[in-house]
Amino acid sequence: MLKFNDKGLIPAVIQDARNDEVLMLGYMDKEALKRTLDSGDVWFYSRSRQELWHKGETSGNFLRLKTIIKDCDSDTLLIKAEPTGPVCHTGNRTCFFQQLESEDIV
Repeated sequence: MLKFNDKGLIPAVIQDARNDEVLMLGYMDKEALKRTLDSGDVWFYSRSRQELWHKGETSGNFLRLKTIIKDCDSDTLLIKAEPTGPVCHTGNRTCFFQQLESEDIV
């Protein structure tokens, strides 16, 4: 059984199925996970908008599901997907492109 947090969410690390590059981190509720499994496209739950989010619906840059793996504690998912374009809303290939600076720690 998956372990969702007290808000009904589970973190999902998204990795490029072609080269294992980490692309982004999102959160899923049970409905987002069900839609992902049913459609083959990755869905998330947007914590800021408090609604389901079909990745790529606005940008056209979808994540095509390849596999979903749960971690040993069943509280985090690793999703391998093939992106159809840049994943980050900034236009970058991945959301992980900014070096952490000491000024970031306040």
